[in-house]
Amino acid sequence: MLEFIALPAFQDNYIWLILDSKRQEAAVVDPGDALPVIAWLGRHPEYQLRHILVTHHHRDHTGGLATLKAATDCRIWGPAHGSIASLDRRLNDDDEITVLGKTLQVIAVPGHTLDHIAFYCDDHEDSWLLSGDTLFAGGCGRLFEGTAVQMHASLERLKALPDSTRVYCAHEYTQANLRFARAVEPANNDIKVRMEVVDDLRSAGRITLPSSIGLEKRTNPFMRAQEPDVVAAAAQRQDASVNPGAETLAVIRAWKDQF
Repeated sequence: MLEFIALPAFQDNYIWLILDSKRQEAAVVDPGDALPVIAWLGRHPEYQLRHILVTHHHRDHTGGLATLKAATDCRIWGPAHGSIASLDRRLNDDDEITVLGKTLQVIAVPGHTLDHIAFYCDDHEDSWLLSGDTLFAGGCGRLFEGTAVQMHASLERLKALPDSTRVYCAHEYTQANLRFARAVEPANNDIKVRMEVVDDLRSAGRITLPSSIGLEKRTNPFMRAQEPDVVAAAAQRQDASVNPGAETLAVIRAWKDQF
C-alpha cells in the first residue's frame, strides 16, 4: 500500500507526497511551492521523485513545477484544457495513467476552474481520490471560472464513487467548512459529531484529512444539494423557492462566499 504524507505549504495548502517504499519512488500532487518537496527529498535521498500530478492551473498548485522538473527530471501530468506550460502529458476525461504501479483514472471536474481534473485509484479495497480544489472536506471550491451547474455535475460524479474512497484535497479548510455546514443543516447530527472531532484535531495542531466519500455524503452541504433540509435552507436564504441540485448549490455557494 502506498503512503500519503501531507507537506504544508503557504497558509493552508497541502502538497500530497505519495510514497512507494518498495520501489523507493515518490509522486507529488499540486506542488505550488517546490521547497517543501525538495526539503523532504533531501532528508530522504533514497527516494526518487518520478511523477507530479496537477489538478488545475492556479499558482498555489503549480508554482513549484519548473524547479522540481529541473531538480529531478520527473514527469509532470496535468489537465489538457488549460494554460500549464510545463506538462509532459496533457490529460483528458477518462484517461488512465500509471503512477507508482497504480492505475489512476482521470475525472474532469470543472467548476472551481474550467480545466480542473481529479485522479481516482480503485485498487481493490484501497480506493482513493486526489480532488484538488473541487471537493474539500465539508465543502467545495469557489466558482472562479465554472458554473454551479458544472460544479454540481462534478460533485455528482465524485459522489458516485465508493463510500470507502479516501479523499485527499488540497487545503485545510475543514473546520470553517463544517461551521458553514452546521448553519445550513443545524439538525444534522453527523455534522455535529464531525465538528467535535475536527475541533479536537485542530486544537492539537493535527491535520483533518483524508476524508471519505461516505463522510462527505453525510456532512457536506454541497454534496447534499438534493436533500430536503439543504434545499429548504437555500430557499430560506433566497427568500424564494429553489430547485434541488444545481440551483440549491448556487445559492449555498454564494452564501458560503459571504459566511
